[in-house]
Amino acid sequence: MSRTRPSPEGRDYSEASIRVLKGLEPVRQRPGMYTRTDSPLHIVQEVIDNSSDEVLAGSATRIDVTMHKDGAVTVEDDGRGIPVGLHPEEGQPVIELVFTRLHAGGKFEKGSASAYLFSGGLHGVGVSVTNALSSRLDVTVWRDGRVHTIGFADGDVRTPLASRAARAGDPASGTRVTVWPNRKYFDTVQVPSDELERLLRSKAMLLPGAGVSLTFERDGRRLEWRYEGGLSQYLEQSLGSDAVAPVFESEGYASEDDPTWAAGEGARWVLAWTEEGAATRESFVNLIPTPAGGTHEAGLREGVFNAVRAFAEAHGLMPKGVKLLPDDVFGRASFLLSAKVLDPQFQGQIKERLNSRDAVRLIASFVRPPLEFWLNHNPQHGRSIVDLAIRQAQARAREAQKVQKRKGSAVAVLPGKLTDCESTDLSRNELFLVEGDSAGGSAKMGRDKEFQAILPLRGKVLNTWEVERDRLFANAEVHDIAIAIGVDPHAAEEPVDLSGLRYGKICILADADVDGAHIQVLLLTLFFRHFRRLVESGHVYVARPPLFRVDVAAQGRRPARRLYCLDDAERDATLAKLRDEGVREASWEIGRFKGLGEMSAEQLWETTMNPDTRRLMPVGLGALAAPDTAKAFTMLMGRNEAPQRRAWLEEHGHEVEADV
Repeated sequence: MSRTRPSPEGRDYSEASIRVLKGLEPVRQRPGMYTRTDSPLHIVQEVIDNSSDEVLAGSATRIDVTMHKDGAVTVEDDGRGIPVGLHPEEGQPVIELVFTRLHAGGKFEKGSASAYLFSGGLHGVGVSVTNALSSRLDVTVWRDGRVHTIGFADGDVRTPLASRAARAGDPASGTRVTVWPNRKYFDTVQVPSDELERLLRSKAMLLPGAGVSLTFERDGRRLEWRYEGGLSQYLEQSLGSDAVAPVFESEGYASEDDPTWAAGEGARWVLAWTEEGAATRESFVNLIPTPAGGTHEAGLREGVFNAVRAFAEAHGLMPKGVKLLPDDVFGRASFLLSAKVLDPQFQGQIKERLNSRDAVRLIASFVRPPLEFWLNHNPQHGRSIVDLAIRQAQARAREAQKVQKRKGSAVAVLPGKLTDCESTDLSRNELFLVEGDSAGGSAKMGRDKEFQAILPLRGKVLNTWEVERDRLFANAEVHDIAIAIGVDPHAAEEPVDLSGLRYGKICILADADVDGAHIQVLLLTLFFRHFRRLVESGHVYVARPPLFRVDVAAQGRRPARRLYCLDDAERDATLAKLRDEGVREASWEIGRFKGLGEMSAEQLWETTMNPDTRRLMPVGLGALAAPDTAKAFTMLMGRNEAPQRRAWLEEHGHEVEADV
């Protein structure tokens, strides 16, 4: 019986199907890719960040923000003012390009004389996104003894650039931007005043001596912040008198002759420990708030842990049988961290999390020496901090013993090729299901044996979609997986006892190629079909190893770099970014990993297993209802479904994205 695939009207895929989005249209088509859409706070923050960069560059002393009655927000500073002359290549006023062109700005220039060497804006899409998602945006610039004005509506120029001579009373220099968010793109056009207030207070804290204000036009209320004492003054106000030791403040930055880091890279930080745990934890990269943390916070944690542990060991403070972990030391610490990173890599355009791998080593290398010095010169404070950490470690050990007792003693014999971890804490333990014995060997050497276990898998795992449960254990690989994780196979509708679960995270680690993707699918099929509760409870993950390595030679202030890319698209984006930085084409080399077995233990740890720098995707059922998901799996994995699979691939194959 032949099968004809329907071709309904509108489903043609031809040259005419390809749309080329120009100007700011990509932002308006997909606003969620560029900003938060629950409120316009982030598009206002982009303007505030530009003013902050002026203060950071030493060119401004004030940032004044006004919330107007009609929902508009004005940001004004006394910086140099946005340039208004014609761009030498584009032939348009620079101020117009800045607000109407993606990837246009002064922050791509990273030379030693650049005003934005450590700016938070790196993509050149900041205020252009603000303009694209505003129904109206007005700009006034005071510069070179003249006043320049330009107006925009829906991203396009509404009032062309006009200039006049400055009058008495006009500022000598500066920029004022007024934004009317477009309700078409946001759940609400009202900027949340409490979040805006916190943002501005943190800017004042990060810019000691600078004045920051927020005025509410509706009731005339005005808030002002100025922290001459910077980070320590801000943290002390939030802590009260609960600290077990005085606030510790320090900083460290790379010098001109530093062989590892670019001059100026480093951080400033303050730390305090309290009995009740962390009261304040805020981090920033080039003045940009990073509420989701990232690799700079991981570097701070590593540096603090190593310093406190070294002090405890040097003074013989560790009780017998107690082992400190980073969370024991850092779990009750409050901190403020302001990092300077050249060309930071953020997660997403709204920059909530720093992903730059080098930031871990950068921050840790500057944090440990001064903290260790301070602890040894203030031993009474050091002992208080160590005592707090020891009590935390002892409490953790007692809790782990309770969990172990509940599990009981009737434990199955674990697979011989399983390299287990030392910890029994489900909140930390991870099992990596690794493709191949070679990669398994690298993973064993590169792992953290405290909480990471390795189970190498030989060859392709059995397609278990149509395998009955009582026949599963006939396959050695499936048998070993079930015994290692400590949970029996079960049907979706069955009640399941997860008390025997041995790992909080079960991570599928396969090559970053087609064969690796096939192994991922086979393992995901196994978990969805026979271990559904693990998926529903959020215990299954997919690790994402890189496919490419880009070695970039040292250039100017930037030392040699090693960059990793997940796929072709990320490789192309990385090379485009290097070209934007002015890196010569011949100064980099691209290597392609043929498989995990080619990666050294150090590379595998750095890119794929280190919790601070890896990319680990949680696996869930997603938006599809379980019956629809099961139907899709049957079509894709069923033995007798080849015709349906082929038809589906012919119809939907072009929809597959490289980065899923």
